[in-house]
Amino acid sequence: MEHIHTDICVIGGGSGGLSVASGAAQMGARVVLFEADQMGGDCLNSGCVPSKALLAAAKAAHHTAGNPDMGIGGAPANVDFAAVKAHVAAVIADIAPHDSVERFSGLGVRVIEEHARFAGPRVVRSTNYEVTAKFIVIATGSKAAIPPIPGLDSVPFHTNETIFADTEKPSHLAIIGGGPIGIEMAQAHRRLGCAVTVIEAAHILGRDDPELAGLVTARLAAEGIRLIEEFGVQEVANNADSGNDDSIIITLADGTHVTASHLLVATGRAPSSGDLDLETASIRTDRGAIVTDRRLRTSCKHVFAIGDVTGSAPFTHMAGYHAGIVIRNILFRLPAKIDDRLTPWVTYTDPELAHVGMGEGTASAAYGAANIRVERAPLTGNDRARAEGRTEGMVKVIIHRDGHILGAGIVAPAAGEMIMAWSLAIARKQKIAAMASTIAPYPTYGDASKRAAGQFFTDRLFSPRTRSLVRFLLKL
Repeated sequence: MEHIHTDICVIGGGSGGLSVASGAAQMGARVVLFEADQMGGDCLNSGCVPSKALLAAAKAAHHTAGNPDMGIGGAPANVDFAAVKAHVAAVIADIAPHDSVERFSGLGVRVIEEHARFAGPRVVRSTNYEVTAKFIVIATGSKAAIPPIPGLDSVPFHTNETIFADTEKPSHLAIIGGGPIGIEMAQAHRRLGCAVTVIEAAHILGRDDPELAGLVTARLAAEGIRLIEEFGVQEVANNADSGNDDSIIITLADGTHVTASHLLVATGRAPSSGDLDLETASIRTDRGAIVTDRRLRTSCKHVFAIGDVTGSAPFTHMAGYHAGIVIRNILFRLPAKIDDRLTPWVTYTDPELAHVGMGEGTASAAYGAANIRVERAPLTGNDRARAEGRTEGMVKVIIHRDGHILGAGIVAPAAGEMIMAWSLAIARKQKIAAMASTIAPYPTYGDASKRAAGQFFTDRLFSPRTRSLVRFLLKL
């Protein structure tokens, strides 16, 4: 067994771990990185990258039919499902060199392609290596959470970790779980010619603003996706001898049945922490998530944890944000801390659904309903949306009565791009006047953000008091 002494040992080669490893190595630290599976982690191989590539193909298929309201005719797309999946694989392969062992070795990182476990507070061990480090960073991510549904183990099913590699086109895809993963895959497969049913025990996109989520679900239903809410799954059974494509029977809590050819389980993520021997280093967990303070230190203070394994919002950009916090703590000994107010999140349906900061309910609970203002700018009043026939969205802003921006949500074709302005405003603790006074290029969807901000001042601006003041000044 080879013994290595290093400054930083990173466990996990996903987006967060790679960010720590590359940043620290390029700033002069000695870094060892353990990754037993695929470099790039979930984001590159079974998450952000393949899902967006599949959604892009689905959007291309959707627009093949043209738009009769604009005088543009078309025909249903001729979808080569296996070629679509080849496109997804090609996108992954194109990005993979950026996350490869070769690139990180070239940056000076010692990459060990073995599974690592703690062998002490400062010692990490794999089959052939033992690493002693001044600091250790756990970045092992998360895995698909599989619910304890009776019969699920007797039927073939996909998670996000397997569905992108399957070249067989479902005739009817049933999806258990109405969160972002389930909903994105529902629209993608529907636009690629599959029948789709989504089953959600609570509410579709239940963690998002209900008003904005309703705009997205209305669009999905209009595209022919069957949405079943507030009914859990009681049982799943194999009906392989049925003689037709619908070989999977899903029994709902009310006793009704859904039959499908393929099944996707998209019921959330679970932290990947179970096989690290954390107790050897006295590292605390809570329901599988590694417990950290706001500096991302674990109960063993020279061991940090970042990204999904901490139980935080499971986003690639969150893991990258965590990586920056850890680098500042380790390399520069700065007491940098996370600030959850800054976390934007996007569901990449068409239209997209984006949020940052507090929602309406959270803000009301925190400050009292009387102390917040909610301003809305429907896209029906946006000229770019009218020109493109995409008026089904809205910008919704949550504002404290003193003018500070608490949160924003957007449904629009480019909501993920539009939310950046609100993220910056909240991060800089700006008041709503900053957005209202910004010059927005015309015509853009972004102008709806300026319109929503301006409405905060409408009542005051056009009040009787203002009218009296204007009349007085005009007499001078």
